[in-house]
Amino acid sequence: MSAESVAVPGAAPSAWAPLRVAAYRNLWLALLASNIGTWMQTVGAQWLLVEQSGTDTLVAVVQTASTLPIVLLALPSGALADTLDRRRLLIAVQSFLVAVGVLLTVLTLTGRMPPALLLTLTFALGAGQALTAPAWQALIPDLVPRPQLASASALGAISMNLARAVGPAIAGVLIARTGPGVVFALNAVTFALFTFVLWRWHPPAADLTAVPERFAAAVRAGGRYVRHSPVVRRILLRATLFLLPGSALWALLPLVASRRLGLGSGGYGILLGAVGVGAVIGALLLPRLRARWSMNTLLLVAGILFTLVLAVLGLVRSELAVVLVLLPAGVAWVMVLSSVNAAMQLFLPNWVRARGLAVYQMVFAGAQAVGALAWGALSDTSGLVAAHVAAAGLMAVGVVTLRWWPMLNTAGMNRDPAAYWPEPHLELDPDDHDGPVLVTVRYPVRAEREREFAVAMRAVRRSRLRTGAVQWGLFRDGEKPDCFVEAYLVPSWDEHQRQHAGRLTGADREAEERALRLADGPPQATHLLTVN
Repeated sequence: MSAESVAVPGAAPSAWAPLRVAAYRNLWLALLASNIGTWMQTVGAQWLLVEQSGTDTLVAVVQTASTLPIVLLALPSGALADTLDRRRLLIAVQSFLVAVGVLLTVLTLTGRMPPALLLTLTFALGAGQALTAPAWQALIPDLVPRPQLASASALGAISMNLARAVGPAIAGVLIARTGPGVVFALNAVTFALFTFVLWRWHPPAADLTAVPERFAAAVRAGGRYVRHSPVVRRILLRATLFLLPGSALWALLPLVASRRLGLGSGGYGILLGAVGVGAVIGALLLPRLRARWSMNTLLLVAGILFTLVLAVLGLVRSELAVVLVLLPAGVAWVMVLSSVNAAMQLFLPNWVRARGLAVYQMVFAGAQAVGALAWGALSDTSGLVAAHVAAAGLMAVGVVTLRWWPMLNTAGMNRDPAAYWPEPHLELDPDDHDGPVLVTVRYPVRAEREREFAVAMRAVRRSRLRTGAVQWGLFRDGEKPDCFVEAYLVPSWDEHQRQHAGRLTGADREAEERALRLADGPPQATHLLTVN
């Protein structure tokens, strides 16, 4: 696979194109309201801790408390979204978030909200968001045409960053006039609105003939897919190298507002709003930027921009300069995250899409949670200037690594489902849960093609391990030197049937056909069942 620039195919001429689909438009608007409420909640919680505590670390931990649940629950929530009805799952989760929001509101308005309890309830809200994100992200390819997925990803960035522009500004005004309790109440209302829109939406009936995967097996299958997919691993690496230093912006901005600039909650809201405005501008520019620049050029430009932003935030005390520099910060933030999110959605096959996106969300949240804690602790011990300069240095290092670890080229990869294996005909009738199953495939290969065949089988190995195998090996037949034997172990007969019926893609087929063209005749497969 070539380590060249990624071209994200199917970018729509306009970032607004998916909004022509009524179902997507209604859900997107409801999610926008929910995102606004979430940012209001974040500002309210951070400002409440600014007033109640005297440590930088505790203020930064608000971000950790809201994102850590995604690290812990992302893969299980992705498995749930791939095995359950996604609409019903989202309705149940939003109802839980309404309940938590009401409890948070009542306790705050009655003056019974100590820092520990605030962080606990923030963690509960984060858990709900962890269950929401994979299901919603996995629904998008079913709502809009595939050529509009990149635009839908940009709209997701617009939703998040428009919320970042509007939410903090509203929260700042409300906190200054009424206190955080009203902000928490409005957040609960946005969860209720999203629940109502989901309840009103009736998607086409799902295919009830397909038997859902068992939960534990689904979690393991999702982990295997990510582990054996070089493209996904590289996307996650690039996201991590940007998010770890980038999290300093969100973790330390309330401290920059209150201590370095002497601003109140309203001023803090203006700073966050500047980032949000920049992000919306960046999302609107993305279709044109994608048409002109490669993915790696986008990452390079965004990384350089964010490096400069972090340095300025640490060294400059002018309120106007900080507001102005936060605009390109928003542009750079959305350039990176919208692009890598679109790359994930376009690459992942449907059967594992929610789980793959859940791992992406886990990395997204984990990098921010760890980064926020680290930058808050460094600010406590060495000061805000040192923390920002260190973050800028780490971001610059990440930019340099693009030379060795660029995004991989997926432009020519066929991601459509491909069921091309012949149905196995067994004399025995195994139960779906029987296993493990050892599959062997014998290939006759001429001596002059042996080396080339072994190289071609490396891509076949990754395909087998991504789609269900837990072990794989390529062997020579001692009695027939011109015969190669592929052997791989699948946990259960059900897992192997899923390989036959829905987990393979056109790219898997192409990899297998490259190896078959080097064989001297058709392969012979056998299925060995475990004797219990």
